[in-house]
Amino acid sequence: MSQEKGGPPVSTGEQANLAVDTQQTRDRARTDAEVPDALPSPPGIAALQDDRRTQSAPDAINAAAAVHSSPTSPLASQPALGHPRTSLNMQRATNTKPRNVRASEEFDRRYDGPFGRPSLVMARRRSSQQPGLPEEDATENAVQLTTVEPMPDGGEQLHVQLYEPEPPKLNYTLRTRKMAIFIFWFVVVFDSTVMPIGLYFGLWYGVGPGNPANEKLSANTVFSIVTAALGGVSILEYFVRFWRLWKKDSTCRVIGARRWYLDWFHWMFTLAWLIVMVELIVGSVPEDPYIRLLAMPLATMLFVFGTLLLTIDGCRYFHVTAPCRISSIPKGAQLRPGIYSLIEDVCAVDGSGGTDFRVAFDRRYEASHVFRSMLRRLGIFWAFGAQGCAILNTALIFGLNNADAAYTIGWSVPFIWAGIWTLVTFWYAKRELKKEKKLWAAEAAKNRA
Repeated sequence: MSQEKGGPPVSTGEQANLAVDTQQTRDRARTDAEVPDALPSPPGIAALQDDRRTQSAPDAINAAAAVHSSPTSPLASQPALGHPRTSLNMQRATNTKPRNVRASEEFDRRYDGPFGRPSLVMARRRSSQQPGLPEEDATENAVQLTTVEPMPDGGEQLHVQLYEPEPPKLNYTLRTRKMAIFIFWFVVVFDSTVMPIGLYFGLWYGVGPGNPANEKLSANTVFSIVTAALGGVSILEYFVRFWRLWKKDSTCRVIGARRWYLDWFHWMFTLAWLIVMVELIVGSVPEDPYIRLLAMPLATMLFVFGTLLLTIDGCRYFHVTAPCRISSIPKGAQLRPGIYSLIEDVCAVDGSGGTDFRVAFDRRYEASHVFRSMLRRLGIFWAFGAQGCAILNTALIFGLNNADAAYTIGWSVPFIWAGIWTLVTFWYAKRELKKEKKLWAAEAAKNRA
């Protein structure tokens, strides 16, 4: 047994236990080593230990270094068994100043890899401490990657990243919904294209002004009937999705929103329908209806959706945060491509994906850089396409001399454009998803090696 000047005695058994604990701490490279609570500390060390409890080094290592550093201790002449020297006279600040980055830029500025996958575990450690090994099997089938980033204050930032072997799954597929999608769009096209054109030509040239020999209906009556028959399926779908979002036990509600919010697509659809209703009323009320104005509803829909998509993408480009809640994007958050909210809302409510799809869609968007890039490009593709089709449609409606041709174009061209854009979107999305899967697997294999 040895006696320190002005301090309690340290037994030989305690010295051996301390040496074994220190050796185990170095071999395992972990921070959870323990020493007996009865280990005494020299005078003045307790205060320093209390100040250092907030740092990442455990108290056991600090206590061991304190005993070694005593000039009268029998352990002072012995090495610390390979453990890095820990100074008791200098405390290093471990808290670094947060990056001064605007909230609107933070989402796209990633610090954890080319795919921008969020680190699942991040530990702050001092430079005098050996980095610990990541916990095994933290995530099933995940590839672990540990990197150490030096900090300006001399410390180190330990990043433990868990890479899934595949991108987060959306748990949603269109393959099992092909028949439902076909039936829905068949009814929509029939209701919004075949019916208005068929009723117009059938009534106008059958019993209307187009057949003076058998004219039984005035022009106002013809278009009143056509207008009343328009949009039956769309209006029904509007109230069905309203009920799905509004009911108390809704399973497709927006993440973090109250029931009265509904979703972004519903508000856009409401705005578009209000404008269309004004057009139909103004166009059909006069004794001699405005045929060209009555051919504008589909172009108006494209104007509304295209303008909102471009506005959101423009605000996102100039780093403007969300002025209001946009589906699952809360007010003040970094904006995402305008098409993001449309896909989220349509698949969650109309496609019966539910809130689970909203969560999965959000995880996929945050995890995959390729997925984010794909949505950005598709958003621009649909926004400019909608605006271009609406402008072309409007020019043809008011520019053609033949009113019948203008009416037919107004109720048919937008659906032809939408069909072409949908086919291109499917082709591009399949190509990008294959690319995403391939690059993801390559990066995971690289990190595994």
